[in-house]
Amino acid sequence: MAVLIPALGSCAGRMTSGEKRLAERLQQKLEDDYLLWWDVTVGPMQTRPDFIVIHPRRGALILETKDWHLETIKQATPQYFDIIPDGRPTTTINPLAQARHGAIRVVNALEADPQLVQGEGLHQGKLAFPWGHGVVLTRITRKQFTDAGLGNAIAEHLVICKDEMQEDVDAEAFQQRLWAMFPYPFRSLITLPQLDRIRWILFPEVRVPQQQKLFGEGLEPDEDELPDIMRVMDLQQEQLARSLGDGHRGTHGAVDTGQTMILGYRAEHLAQTQGPGSKPILVLCYNEPLGVKLAASIAAKGLQDRVHVVHWDKWTRAQLTAYNLYTPELDALHVSKKFDEVARSVIKGVDAKHIPGGQYHAILIDEGHDFAPEWLKLITQMVDPTTNSLLLLYDDAQSIYDRGQKRNFSLKSVGIQASGRTTILKINYRNTRQILQLAHRVAGDMLTPEDAKDEDGIPLLKPLSCGREGPEPIVIDLPTFSERAARVAELLADQHAQGHAWGEMAVLCRHKDEMFLCADALRRKGLPHRVRERSGQFKPEEDSIKVMTMHVSKGLEWPVVAVVTSDEERKARDVKKDGALEARLVYVASTRANKVLML
Repeated sequence: MAVLIPALGSCAGRMTSGEKRLAERLQQKLEDDYLLWWDVTVGPMQTRPDFIVIHPRRGALILETKDWHLETIKQATPQYFDIIPDGRPTTTINPLAQARHGAIRVVNALEADPQLVQGEGLHQGKLAFPWGHGVVLTRITRKQFTDAGLGNAIAEHLVICKDEMQEDVDAEAFQQRLWAMFPYPFRSLITLPQLDRIRWILFPEVRVPQQQKLFGEGLEPDEDELPDIMRVMDLQQEQLARSLGDGHRGTHGAVDTGQTMILGYRAEHLAQTQGPGSKPILVLCYNEPLGVKLAASIAAKGLQDRVHVVHWDKWTRAQLTAYNLYTPELDALHVSKKFDEVARSVIKGVDAKHIPGGQYHAILIDEGHDFAPEWLKLITQMVDPTTNSLLLLYDDAQSIYDRGQKRNFSLKSVGIQASGRTTILKINYRNTRQILQLAHRVAGDMLTPEDAKDEDGIPLLKPLSCGREGPEPIVIDLPTFSERAARVAELLADQHAQGHAWGEMAVLCRHKDEMFLCADALRRKGLPHRVRERSGQFKPEEDSIKVMTMHVSKGLEWPVVAVVTSDEERKARDVKKDGALEARLVYVASTRANKVLML
C-alpha cells in the first residue's frame, strides 16, 4: 500500500468526494514504494497541487482533480473551460494547464539543485528523472469524455476517468493510466539521497534544523547555494506532523526521535491557520533551559504573540499572579516546597473558578513524562473546549524526576482522550550508533520494552538507531572527580582545536556542587564557560561551554558533551536511593551528544 501524506483519516473531511476516492485508489492500487502527497504547499512559489506522486523508478507526477459532471461543462478548449458548477456560468483555466503549471513550478524548484539534474549531454541541466502531469475527472466516464469531444481540450492519455478509478479496477491497468502521462521514460532511478533532496526543496517545513537550532528557525539557506547534505524528517515524522488533527493527541517517542521538531511544526501550523481574534497557543515544557530554547525559536519566526512558550514553574506562577492569587506565604516557603505548593494553588484556583479554564486555542506539551498526573489534569482544563486541541509528547525512558518515575495511571484518567490517536516513534536520529550503544550499556535493563497497562497507558520504548556513524565515545577512567574534571577540560580544548566552537560543547554533572568543580577546571585551562545554576542563566546563543546538571540538560543537544560522574561513594549512595532513576539520568545526559561523547 502506498504512503499518503497527510494520512487519509486526518484529511478525508477536507477532501472533495472525488479527491477522497482518488486517494483511496492511489493507496490501494500502488505499492508501498510510491509516495503520495495531497494538497501540500510546494516550494518557494507556494503552489498547491492536488496530488503529487513520486516513485523511484517512474519519476514525479502532478495530478489535478475535478469533480465536474458532464453537464457542468458547456464548452472546452485547450486554454479554457466554460462551466456552470452551481447555476452560474464561469470560465476557468483548462485543468490540464493547471496541472502543467503546478508541474513546471515543481520542476523549476528542483532544477536549481545540481544533484538533481543531468550533468552532461543533450539534456544537461534538466531533471535527472522523468516528470509528468495529468487530470482526473472523477465523475465523467471514458465514454462520456470521448462522446463529448473533450479529447480536443485534454489529450486522452493525460486523463483518468471515473470508470478507470473504480474500486474493482485492475491495479496494473490503473498504474498504466498514470505512467502514460509521462512524455518519455528514463533509465535512471531516484536515489534515496535524491529523494531527501526533493523533499527538502519542495517541502521546507520538513527540513531538519542545523545544530543549535530547534524547530525551524533559520531554515532558509543564507546563500543561493544549496547544502551538500540535506536532512529532512523521515516519512513517518512527516506524515505525523501533517496529519495531526483536532482533539487530544499523543506522541510517544523514544529518545531523540524528533518529537520536539514535530511539536514545533504543529505550533507553527496552528499559529498560521487560526482565525483572527483566536486565543493564544501554549507550548509547555518542564525544564527551564528547554523553554528558553523553544521560546527563542518561536520568536525567530515572529510568532511569539500567538504562541506562548513557557516552562511549568513559570506558567503556574504567572497564573497566580495574573489572577491575584499569589500570596506572601508562598515566598516564605523553602524552594523545595514552594514549587509544588504553587502548582497546588493553581489547581485550587481553577477548581474554585478564580482562574478561568479554556484560556488557550491549543496546548502542546513537551516532556510529558515529567508532569505529575494532577498537572496533566489541570492542563486539559486550559484548552478551549471549542477546539479541544491538545498534543502530548512523552517518553518514559527520559523520566528523571521522582514524580514521573513510575506511571501507574492512564492518560484517560487525567482527562486526555488520546486512545487510538497515539503515534509511536522509535528511530533515533540525533545520536551516532556508537553513542547510543554506550548509553544503552550504561542504562542496563532500564530500557527493556514494557507493555502498557491499558490501551492509553505509557509504555517504555527502546530506541532504534538510524545507523549514523561517529567516533567511539571517550571513556574517562580516573579515580577522583577532580582528575576527571581536569581531563574533560583538556579534551574540550582538543575538540576546539579540531574545529568545534565553544558553544557546541556542554559539561553535564549529577549535582550542583560538581558543576562548580568542573567550572573551576575549565577556568584553570582558560576555556570560556557559563554555569547554569538557576533560572535565567542559560544563554544558548553564547559561544561558551555550557555547564549544567543532567536534569536541566534534557531536551537540549550539543555536538560535544562531557558527562562527569560523581565519586564512587556518592554514586553508590545515589544508586542505592534509586538505581533506575540514576540510570535514566546518565542515559538522558549521554544522549545529549550528537557527535562526540565523553563519559
